[in-house]
Amino acid sequence: MLTVTSVNVNGLRAAAKKGFLPWLAATSADVVCLQEVRAEPQQLPEEVREPAGWHTVHAPAAAKGRAGVSLYTRREPDAVRIGFGSAEFDGSGRYAEVDLPGITVASLYLPSGEVGTERQDEKLRFMAGFLPYLKELRERAAADGREVLVCGDWNIAHQEADLKNWKANRKSAGFLPEEREWLTRVFDEAAYVDVVRALHPGVEGPYSWWSYRGKAFDNDAGWRIDYHVATAGLAERAVKAAVERAASYDQRWSDHAPVTVAYEGR
Repeated sequence: MLTVTSVNVNGLRAAAKKGFLPWLAATSADVVCLQEVRAEPQQLPEEVREPAGWHTVHAPAAAKGRAGVSLYTRREPDAVRIGFGSAEFDGSGRYAEVDLPGITVASLYLPSGEVGTERQDEKLRFMAGFLPYLKELRERAAADGREVLVCGDWNIAHQEADLKNWKANRKSAGFLPEEREWLTRVFDEAAYVDVVRALHPGVEGPYSWWSYRGKAFDNDAGWRIDYHVATAGLAERAVKAAVERAASYDQRWSDHAPVTVAYEGR
């Protein structure tokens, strides 16, 4: 069994003070993918930067205090790669991948965007460059007899079932028609599978992000934007998925919740 967790930590130093470390100590995951780390490795306490029993990969953003992705693996990776061959984005702390036996696992933090601003243009440029890479990655892995799993904060709610208040957000970044269509292309053209949705068809959510504003968490008025996106062979081996939603608002250590999937071995 291979268990993988993905979570946007909304600042790893802050999360570490609120409960991330006890969660990490208790998790049964073999791989943990983090997004929005927002710290240079040397800024992290040693028990966060290199926790006992874990091998870590940190890919901070060149712009300090922004983005940043990390991967924690029980087993030492066979290879590590930062970025996806993009001159604009390889230093932006938004993508890193590791090779483990039979599988490549990646941590992705896709730009969130903001309608009518340069941030949305940046998001669209990222998407335009990332889709061809996903196809290439799948093809390269297939030639080597490997599977691929891209975990992370994709910052797009794909369908109405992935967003509680979808009617009010039809013109909001994260639920724009062009963004949703792009994600459809990831699943159709690039031939990846939305693992959690495949295991939970025909239901609303399960949501993975709730605004800190108002009563979004208490009312479960969330978005499902944190995905396990896998090649078909791996997706078929997924047996259980869960969003590790905090028991109460005050027990949250991020505005996102960990998304954990267990995959059967080959």
